[in-house]
Amino acid sequence: FASSERKICSVKNVTLLCPSTYFPPLSINHSHHMKPIFYCLTILSFLLSACTIPVEEKLTEQDYIEAWKAFYPSQALRQGMHEAVFSYEDRSPESIREWRVLNQKMVSQISEEGGDAGSPEAINNRLLKMQIQEELYLWEKERPQNLSLSFYTNLIDRALNAVWNSDFLTDADKAELICHRLQAIEALCWVGVQQLEEVKKEELEKGLEVLAKSKKFYEEELQEKLQAEGVHAACDDLESLIDGTLASIQKFEDFLKASVQVDDAPSNAILGRDEYARQLNQYLDLPTTPEELGAQALQEIETVRELIGEKSLAYFKQTYPNRPVPESMDEVIQITFADMEADAPENGEDYLKFWQDLSASAIRFIEEKNIATLPEYQTLRIMPAPESAGPAARIGWVDAASPFAPNPVTTLYLPNIPDDFPEEEKKDFWSSFNKPFNRMIVIHELYPGHYMQIKISRETAHPVRLLFPYGPYFEGWATFTERVVLDKGWEAENPLTYLAHLRKRLENANRAYTSVQVHCNGWDEAKVMAFSTETSLLAPQFAKSLWGRLMRSPMQMTSYFYGGVQFMELFHAEQERLGDKFDLQLFMDTIMKTGPIPIEEFKAIFRRTLPN
Repeated sequence: FASSERKICSVKNVTLLCPSTYFPPLSINHSHHMKPIFYCLTILSFLLSACTIPVEEKLTEQDYIEAWKAFYPSQALRQGMHEAVFSYEDRSPESIREWRVLNQKMVSQISEEGGDAGSPEAINNRLLKMQIQEELYLWEKERPQNLSLSFYTNLIDRALNAVWNSDFLTDADKAELICHRLQAIEALCWVGVQQLEEVKKEELEKGLEVLAKSKKFYEEELQEKLQAEGVHAACDDLESLIDGTLASIQKFEDFLKASVQVDDAPSNAILGRDEYARQLNQYLDLPTTPEELGAQALQEIETVRELIGEKSLAYFKQTYPNRPVPESMDEVIQITFADMEADAPENGEDYLKFWQDLSASAIRFIEEKNIATLPEYQTLRIMPAPESAGPAARIGWVDAASPFAPNPVTTLYLPNIPDDFPEEEKKDFWSSFNKPFNRMIVIHELYPGHYMQIKISRETAHPVRLLFPYGPYFEGWATFTERVVLDKGWEAENPLTYLAHLRKRLENANRAYTSVQVHCNGWDEAKVMAFSTETSLLAPQFAKSLWGRLMRSPMQMTSYFYGGVQFMELFHAEQERLGDKFDLQLFMDTIMKTGPIPIEEFKAIFRRTLPN
């Protein structure tokens, strides 16, 4: 394994070209003490992670997926592929080079093949091409192996997490994996010294803190952790392995303190117009410019503002027939929104009970109206978001089951705020998550939105769509379903529910618009907050969380608006094409069963399967 020479390996009668593992000699001395079964797993892990199919052979979808799993075992494990736990990231120059070669070969092959519009092969190839373009840009342009210290420290810090957290492992498995991961940490430290060229000053400070924490854990806490977990060391020289790991981390620290080039310029999360445009084209896989997206979003903001005014005026006249109508439309809207926010949960317990009843009502409504075919078995649980989730606890989220997980339970984490927070802050919080808002958002989050769509699409026969999905599909679908279900009469007796939907629709356009303005036109947080609250009428809690989300995920913030518009255009086009033959349930089922693909691809799918 220590040899730098390339070797020929045979696995299941397939000849593979293998680079070295790039382990330092220190690691090799430990391997002969391993138990036979783990030694076999180590060999298999090496072959999977370091070998690629010769480039002269044609690659299949499955070949690429297997290569991806081998190169990204931690990601594969998070996707529910349990066998990946027996591997860990190899980031040696040879491994990265082989991965780049495979991606270059695959993208050339896809470009040559083409395919019929709407065919499964053509759609999957498009998704693969998008994924490969991201991979090549990452490893050839961004080069984290040369320019990012966190690239190494994150892997070092998290090396044992999967060992502790994988409840499908036996204690013996965990014991063996501890030895394997210690060697992997040594290798990461060694290649970090070899490959790192430059790091940001603030990243260097954080990285040294992570390495110091890791050293402390392995020196003082690992043995206690093993005892607490009931895991007994499987390799005879565990102490020697720990010593080797500590020495490797120390050498990495010494290199960072004395030799690595430091960039003193502060990091900037603002992308700039050119980089934003590149990422937008990659994310959408369409030649849309930031200016076009911004203009479309601004037009939506203006359109929905007018709709909110009209609906608010109708609500005011119906609710307050004896009151004079205010002269200002803004005042009418403020009164309407105040009524909406006043109908709020009292506390987390009240909120949880409300959601449990609400989800049951949504199931009955979808079934009665034949909107979509409900899954036969429900695998959903609803609970308050834990405070440990940080800022995410204030907005909630759907924690969907991993696409390949054997026990696919999905959890809806409800937005939550501790009872001991100041009364005014709690009042603002619950008013943002008022009951009309929740009666609308249950469609988006659960039925037939995120939960139902993900549950159905994870059964697709196309694994490439689960591993490399089209990003705008998810929020676009959930946004689109709001309008479909509301138009079918959901909460028709309560005009505030529809107004909550319009407010959410306005927020979606605002997310896309401010994403463009921040990263292309220099808007700061104060300007984003002012526009979002005054023009786009954001609720207090959503306005508070907006800036952080624009920094962390600017592309994802465009998907609510952009994906929703694309699905709505598809919906209207199919209604017009099929006329009386249009079947809403078939339309919805087809989209969910097909899986998360580029939305315009459905036009060809429907023409092929549902001729008019």
